[in-house]
Amino acid sequence: MNQIGDGGEPPSSSKTEILDSPLHMFGFEIDELSPHRVSGHLLVTPKCCQPFKMLHGGVSALIAEALASMGAHIASGFHRIAGIHLSISHLKSAQAGDFVVAVATPVNLGKSIQVWEVSLSKCDPSNSEIKTLIASSRVTILCNLPVPESARDAAQNLKKYAKL
Repeated sequence: MNQIGDGGEPPSSSKTEILDSPLHMFGFEIDELSPHRVSGHLLVTPKCCQPFKMLHGGVSALIAEALASMGAHIASGFHRIAGIHLSISHLKSAQAGDFVVAVATPVNLGKSIQVWEVSLSKCDPSNSEIKTLIASSRVTILCNLPVPESARDAAQNLKKYAKL
């Protein structure tokens, strides 16, 4: 198994832990990173459920903002970015045991404002090609902000794992 620093691709859970600790804490794994698509997946467990054993809406929102922000950071040429608006519609539920995939794609890659669309879908356990949309989100991101001296290395890990 490849480890960080040996020149190979790390296990995806390690990649997610390095890139976004909050996502990693509830089991989300990043699959793809590029300026045109960021994706990942999650097995819904009690760690990410609300008391009724359904995927917590705040977790869905966290996934949406995290994936859109990573994509925007890459697409902006690794300038500092900041999310300024998040809108999410929860359409169906996902319960403990469901497998959820998330995909973020840009709607507009402007120089100062980017807009990303993020979809979360659960996969049919008998056929992974069949997906049901459970949440749809739009994230607006302010781009090309100056990077503070204390965060000069913020882009290094994304650069390691992104397909540029």
